[in-house]
Formats: sequence, C-alpha cells, structure tokens
Amino acid sequence: MLELLRARLLSLLRVPPEPAAPWGAPGSIRVFRAARNFYRLRLFRWIVGQAATATGIVFSLWFLSDLKAGVDYYKNEAPPPAVQPAAPGAASPATSQVITPRPTPRRPQLSPSGLPRELDQQARQLARHTPRWLFPAIGLFEFGSVLLYLAQLPITYGVLRLDFEQRWYIVTDRSLRIRSGLMSVQESTMSFANVQQVTLTQGPLQRLLGIADVRVRSAGGGSGDAHEKGQDDSMHVGVFHGVDNALAIRDLILERLRSFRAAGLGDPDDRREVTSPVVSVPPPAASSSEEVLAAAALLLAEARALRQTCER
Repeated sequence: MLELLRARLLSLLRVPPEPAAPWGAPGSIRVFRAARNFYRLRLFRWIVGQAATATGIVFSLWFLSDLKAGVDYYKNEAPPPAVQPAAPGAASPATSQVITPRPTPRRPQLSPSGLPRELDQQARQLARHTPRWLFPAIGLFEFGSVLLYLAQLPITYGVLRLDFEQRWYIVTDRSLRIRSGLMSVQESTMSFANVQQVTLTQGPLQRLLGIADVRVRSAGGGSGDAHEKGQDDSMHVGVFHGVDNALAIRDLILERLRSFRAAGLGDPDDRREVTSPVVSVPPPAASSSEEVLAAAALLLAEARALRQTCER
C-alpha cells in the first residue's frame, strides 16, 4: 500500500527516475546514496519542529480560555450597591432592614500576584466593550488551526521521506553528478577538468551519527571563506549530503582527479573542439628545377656584364 502511494505521488510530481551516469567510462561508475542516519537526523529535526508547533497551539488554547473566563467575569459582575443616607425620623440602623448584596461569581485568577487597581479598572472597561462574537470566532479559528496541523503531519513526513530517497551521487573517472529534491529537482554535473577543491565538513550531530558532507567546488565558485560560512553557490559547489563513507568518497574523487589530470584529458567540450576537422590551405606549388636554373643563369650573365662595365 505504501509503495503504491509512493509511486503515485512520484508520478503526480513528475519526478524523473534514477539519473543517468555522467560522461565517463562505463566500468568506472560508482553510485552513492545518503546514509540512514542522515534520514534519522532530519526526522529528529522534524519531530522537534512539530512538537514546538503543538506546544504553541496548546498554549494559545489555554491563554484564550483563561482570557474568556476573565471577560465573562467582568461582564457578569454586579455593580456595588449604593449606600442611601438615612431619612429623618427613620428607624435606627439596628431596626432597619439589612440589604445584602447579590452574590457574584468567583473571580478567576488571571495572574499569581493579582491585578493592580488601575489595571483592574481598565480590564473591566475593555471586557464590557468586547463584542460577544469575538471569542466564538477565535475558537473557530483555533479549531481550524488544529485540523490543519493534524492534516499536515502525514504530508510533511511523506515529503521528508521521499526527499531522502531521491538523493543520488554518481562518480565516474571523468565527472560527477548530484541530484536531489522532490518538489524542485536539482541536478548538477561537474567535470574533473573544472574541479578545484574537495573538502569534508562535519557538525556535532553529524559526528555523533557518523555522517558528514563532501563539498566539491569547481572553477568560479568564489573564495573559501564564503563557503565556510555556509554561503554556497549551487552553480559551482556540489555537496554529497549526509554520507557515511565521506572519507572514501573524498579519496575516490581526489584519486580520479589526479588520474584525469595525469592523462592530459580536458573537458569533453574542449576535446571535441580539438578533434574537429580542420580545413588546411595547400601551400603554393614550388617552381620547377629548370626555371630555377634559367633564372640563376640570367642573374649570372647580368652580374658579369656589370663587372665588365665597371672595369672599363
């Protein structure tokens, strides 16, 4: 069932199948994938983010419930009884009827320390001017937020899993190819003729899980300081994210890079330019030997005549 849903989702998103190998000898193709711990690391970050969102929703529900109770208290609170002065000739207070105020509902505790008198008066005025439809509307919005949160859980988890499965790293003896992404597929190919630097980076959590990132920078990728700060240029930097054999991948790329340069092989486009047919212009035909001898004899005769003229 899960495989069927996975196949239909990939077909719906039009995700291409396994990428073709880049330029190079067929026997030199090496395919690498992201490690399982890389998926676990991203899953842990997803769980932390979802838990933080759920905590925020619960806190907002509690806050609105307590706020509504406070507003209801101020709305239903009876005004204090007015004290009437005693009329002349009236009965003494001992014989007069004692007026007891109507009991009021218990006021909810809005804060541990209570409210100051000035703030309490402002809260009473604000509560009496609050429309009755406000809290039902907020409650409806909160209910929709909870439903939306529950609905996105399987979707975001599925995207996380498929994004992990769609990471491909292919290395040949001439170039390398990296493909990643689900919603937006990114595929980059680098020839060893342009590769300038191969580095390995590993954070604390990656070190704990035994994974690392291999970064390959080609010509035009900028200074190394920018890459150390995380400002990578996707056009000139290829990253093998979350691999558990980072040292082997780095050594493989460096070894094939040395072999590539030792063999004197250039970029395939440059190679095609060199091997393209060249139309040569034939040199002009050389003079025959008889014409050369005749010209030499004529030149010798003129030299003798000039010598005789000078002697006279």
